[in-house]
Amino acid sequence: MASVLKKALSLLIGNEPTDTLFKLPKGRPFKQLTERELIRLESEIGGKIFGPIPAGGRREFFCLDKTTWIWHEEFPDELTGDMRSHTVRYEIQDRGILKAHDGAQYSYLEGEELDNLHAAVQVYYEQVARNVYQRDPATKRKLV
Repeated sequence: MASVLKKALSLLIGNEPTDTLFKLPKGRPFKQLTERELIRLESEIGGKIFGPIPAGGRREFFCLDKTTWIWHEEFPDELTGDMRSHTVRYEIQDRGILKAHDGAQYSYLEGEELDNLHAAVQVYYEQVARNVYQRDPATKRKLV
């Protein structure tokens, strides 16, 4: 399973020069996006792949670097209305995928949870390739 995730990551990151990969799509053709702006765009798309975001809430899912994925959610507490947040960091290691839950609890993914992350990474890659980088996820060619 880890090899499939590594392949998905290599497809996501690619081998193309950054000067051609990070061009801004139509609308602002002369401005390049910063890394922070790209992560913001990717995280917005990533947050939507888990279904509707509850009213007043925010969800992000994105690839931070070659070995780190972040899932973050903020939502109002049903009883108090106070904002709650939840962050999970997934680190791809040789031994497996280490899940750091709110920075304190660590465990390696197994079974259904590992399958779910794998599926989320695939959907994320396809959506980000098409909607941010204007690329076909299968061929890496520019969309017309």
